Amino acid sequence: MPSTTGWTTHDIPDQSGRTAVVTGANSGIGLVTARELARRGARVLLACRSEERGRGAENLVRREVPGADVEFAPLDLADLSSVRRFAESYSPGTLDLLVNNAGVMALPYGSTADGFETQFGINHLGHFALTGLLAGRLLKTPGARVVTVSSGMHALANVDMGDLNSERRYRRWVAYGRSKTANLLFTHELARRLGAAGSDVVAAAAHPGYAATNLQTAGARLEGRRTAERLAELGNRLLAQSAEAGALPTLYAATAPGVRPDTFTGPRLMGWRGAPAPSRRAKWTLNDVAGERLWMASEQLTGVTYDDLRG
Repeated sequence: MPSTTGWTTHDIPDQSGRTAVVTGANSGIGLVTARELARRGARVLLACRSEERGRGAENLVRREVPGADVEFAPLDLADLSSVRRFAESYSPGTLDLLVNNAGVMALPYGSTADGFETQFGINHLGHFALTGLLAGRLLKTPGARVVTVSSGMHALANVDMGDLNSERRYRRWVAYGRSKTANLLFTHELARRLGAAGSDVVAAAAHPGYAATNLQTAGARLEGRRTAERLAELGNRLLAQSAEAGALPTLYAATAPGVRPDTFTGPRLMGWRGAPAPSRRAKWTLNDVAGERLWMASEQLTGVTYDDLRG
């Protein structure tokens, strides 16, 4: 991995002529990622569930980056029909960068439109399907990258192949950890398949450390747990780094020269805050057998097959 010492947004190479899709670009890490890519000249599609928030983000980026080439595009990762519509309506002939950023954290038990446990369905399966449906564009774009945002909290739990949807027992933080492990196993297997196919597309992963976003408060707010929500807000104010700092590992993985396949980039200081650096990951996220099993299960659950990247 190339040197990351002191790496900031000023080090992002020129992105003119490149097209990027950033999921969950209406707030937090995704918004910063989209804004900085646009600042460097990329055409950026803001793939968001809420049209109101997506349009708001589009207007905000244009105000902060005069001349930015940004556009809201509807995408609900909790609904595979929406994922398919997004892919079908994608008009650029090529795709240089797909940032699988959107996610939910520690929500009460719920199901997506297709019946998947919400965290696994949105954080992993929605992005698995999206990447597969856009794979043809990525494969014909020289130097393309897929960056999937995981979390240091993947270390909470390995995936349970016998209970991917947490039907036997649901524990919100365990389910979150499993979904973030799934992000890393997906990156691992995608990188392996791309290499086997002789493709130069780079699949990498990143995480923001502890960054102040609305992820921390969403679950408590949904359940009306005001004390937990206030504690999360306090932690964001006192302990977390900014969303701008939290986006640096993603931006590094997405744009820095020499990023290798299947790398995991996070903040330098104990994986919590600071400049981008190689991040520790649980050994189970590098297991070839687990990666292939999750891939096959994901294809079966979503109905999306990567025909150009058969195992």
